[in-house]
Amino acid sequence: MQWNPSKGPCNKNSCRPLLTSSVLSKAPAPSSGQRDKMNVITERHGTIMTIGINRPEVRNAVNAQTASELLQAFQSFEKDTSLTAAVLHGIGGNFCAGYDLKEVAQNQTSLSIGQDVTKNPSPMGPARMQFSKPVIAAVSGYAVAGGLELSLLADLRVAEQSAIFGVFCRRFGVPLIDGGTVRLPQLIGLSRALDLILTGRSVGAQEALEFGLANRVVPDGQG
Repeated sequence: MQWNPSKGPCNKNSCRPLLTSSVLSKAPAPSSGQRDKMNVITERHGTIMTIGINRPEVRNAVNAQTASELLQAFQSFEKDTSLTAAVLHGIGGNFCAGYDLKEVAQNQTSLSIGQDVTKNPSPMGPARMQFSKPVIAAVSGYAVAGGLELSLLADLRVAEQSAIFGVFCRRFGVPLIDGGTVRLPQLIGLSRALDLILTGRSVGAQEALEFGLANRVVPDGQG
């Protein structure tokens, strides 16, 4: 899902009612060639910042460079007093498939787990941050493993009908390490959280809406 502020007025079938109406920034947008080379694309729409993960070839799995860019983007958002809200989304049909384990397997990077999670950056970038302004996750396709944890940093999650949530890393013996084991039970209750964490099963958008993991479900392509 890629939020588009030019689609018209707010309505109940879109995430736009959750955002303030604003005029598009006059700042020049990156060219298509530049966008293709960027792991994270940020845009400003009035007082709202959109932050897009741009690795569609790997379902927006996050590697070390992408995590660093995401962290910088959210730090800039938090520090900018003229911004009132942020929308995190994935470009190319998926929100985020978690951490790029192929990069880890190829020894191009390593996953380090800081003992003090309030002072160490997370492998996913901003997943351990807390914000003073609203953050919305616009979820399309897969939001699984570390991608699920990224969605949990948001105050609200707006999911397309075909969106899939899940703790898929459980299937490979990889734990949630970016606050998911704390945020998930707080959000949906301990019993449901254990169901997802212990089984690693997939959860569709409608089920996610029913037990509070998603706040809104919208038709595909209408984010």
